[in-house]
Amino acid sequence: MLIMKPNCECCDRDLDPSGEDALICSFECTWCTGCATHLGGTCPNCGGHLVRRPARDAALLEAFPAAAERAPASHACP
Repeated sequence: MLIMKPNCECCDRDLDPSGEDALICSFECTWCTGCATHLGGTCPNCGGHLVRRPARDAALLEAFPAAAERAPASHACP
């Protein structure tokens, strides 16, 4: 199950777990769409390709909530 980090690791923007505004790599590094565009679609942490994070249905969020702990900034915003 995905961790569903609550924020972008670059700009710290809040990311909705049921939305389409988050991208992840295979290590679940998490970026907003704006920062991912500036990063060229490549994760600066591992070099992996960034893809849209699957949304979690609202009913499943009740049983399996997104992470509450914010991801630390791992890359300076462009």
